[in-house]
Amino acid sequence: MKELLFKDWESLWHVAVCALLAYLILFLFIRISGKRTLAKLTAFDFVVTVTLGSTLSSMVLGKVTLAEGAAALAIIIGLQYILAWTAKESSTLEKIINSSPTMVFYRGEFLEEAMKKEVLTREEIYSEIRKYRMLDVDQVEAVIMELNGELTVIKKSTSSGHTSLEDIDKDE
Repeated sequence: MKELLFKDWESLWHVAVCALLAYLILFLFIRISGKRTLAKLTAFDFVVTVTLGSTLSSMVLGKVTLAEGAAALAIIIGLQYILAWTAKESSTLEKIINSSPTMVFYRGEFLEEAMKKEVLTREEIYSEIRKYRMLDVDQVEAVIMELNGELTVIKKSTSSGHTSLEDIDKDE
């Protein structure tokens, strides 16, 4: 029972040093890898974030050496970069890696098939419309479930130019 709260000063010192060094290594790698590593989470980004956290935890607790942990972090971030670059270069792979946004409400109508696919209720859509401080649903052009699972409400516009909805299939 004694070791449940405190084992010894050496192990505590070991965790403190490993935590500091692992944190600095991860910080350095994230700065090198760019903003994508910290972007809002798509399913792909979520997996990377959880994996980075698990690796950092193993490094902090001394389950792996700092060199092994640093190698694992570099590989994870490198794979994320390679997949993100590949997705940028190939629209087919982009759809596989990041899925695509789904329109769930369009010009006053709930798109039931899309709502079923995304497991959304009317109440959730109404809630998101209220978050955008909109009372009149007739002012809503569309509600989109984005790549990261967030709902975006698009207000109707009088403009007839290009819109942000051009990449979304309205028939899903």
